[in-house]
Amino acid sequence: MKRMFSLVLTALLALTAQAQTTLRERLGALDRAVAVTPLESTRFDEKYELTLRQPLDWQAPEKGDFAHRVVIFHAGFDRPTILITEGYGAKYAYRPDYREELSQLFDANIVFVEHRYFLGSAPEPRDWRHLTAEASARDLHDVRRLLGTIYPGKWIAMGISKGGTTTMLYATFFPDDVDGYVPYVGPVNRSREDGRHERFLRRVGTAGERAAVERFQTEALRRRERLMPRFEAFCREKGYEFRAPLAEIYDLCVLEYAFSFWQWGSTTDGIPAATASDDELFGHLVTAVDPSYFVRETPTTPFFVQAARELGYYGYDTKPFRRYLSIDGSKDYLRRIFLPDELRSTPFDRTLYRRMRRYLRRQDPRMVMIYGGDDPWTASGAAWAVTPRKRNMKVFVQPRGSHRTRIATLPDAMRDEAVATIRGWLE
Repeated sequence: MKRMFSLVLTALLALTAQAQTTLRERLGALDRAVAVTPLESTRFDEKYELTLRQPLDWQAPEKGDFAHRVVIFHAGFDRPTILITEGYGAKYAYRPDYREELSQLFDANIVFVEHRYFLGSAPEPRDWRHLTAEASARDLHDVRRLLGTIYPGKWIAMGISKGGTTTMLYATFFPDDVDGYVPYVGPVNRSREDGRHERFLRRVGTAGERAAVERFQTEALRRRERLMPRFEAFCREKGYEFRAPLAEIYDLCVLEYAFSFWQWGSTTDGIPAATASDDELFGHLVTAVDPSYFVRETPTTPFFVQAARELGYYGYDTKPFRRYLSIDGSKDYLRRIFLPDELRSTPFDRTLYRRMRRYLRRQDPRMVMIYGGDDPWTASGAAWAVTPRKRNMKVFVQPRGSHRTRIATLPDAMRDEAVATIRGWLE
């Protein structure tokens, strides 16, 4: 018995030692892994950038592949794993102090998947035909399959904003891949200009707050002739280039102000009074809505391509400002302002919206949805999918919460229920 115990103990110690010292080698041995680079972390003992070669078209791999960045944060081979379904680039995941809240709560590993066509995961040249929601879901499925050989425990997929939408579409295409889903502030838009956001902004907050926002927008438009020289100089100094005349970009900045104000949880205390100086008014406008948002080419261009083709976006209510605007309306601004020239005629396809809506309405996956009560993206969120007959799906809407709403910001009772629900998935 003593000898058997000694042999078992020796084997366990050997396995533990191997696990602690060979993670990099195990990552490098994965199918289609081309590089494993150590990264600095103040929150994890080991952190790596894993580069995979993944097909541009999963249905036709012969069409080529691209280098896809995945960041691995190691808490332990026996720990659960958080699969972050990022909707954009992974730049912030490279910060040494980065740790997502679910990983902190449950002492979990993180597998952070940069979205295809963003930053270090952009193919060259960019063939826009392969930037689809289904392809991104298949990317995630592949990463889950590969990394599951290293992390055999429970997995939870989560994402924020467009990443939250990506979490839900991943659940739609691969409902059995993980043990639960936590989409934060993720919209499910139904058209290129969804229409629900404008109605939401007419009701959000208090009447006094809405009036203060509209007064600022009106004043910024009313002073157009005095502020345009500043606007032109600002854009020229920054080197901004646009697909529309500068007067239209100015209008769009003012229209965007209301959405941005509520999205980021601003307060009316910071809005300049109608008697404020031109400098103060202008400074507040470009701080709240930097014109760079509308430039010809940005790292977020792939998002606008997706929004125009299948993810959808929001429009602007121009009626309150019609007498002051230089444009007749903002309809179809996303296509005109944001899309590369070769995609300007691309139609919007509602197939993805219908598929996601059908899945969320009919099925009952383990899913915790987090939304902010004042966040305009909540207008096109999927809270409607959580009905009394659903046992697994739950939604938590933070009163007066913004796009920054997280589990940690929820009221105590909501936070406790959300954490207990997710903990139950991991047992």
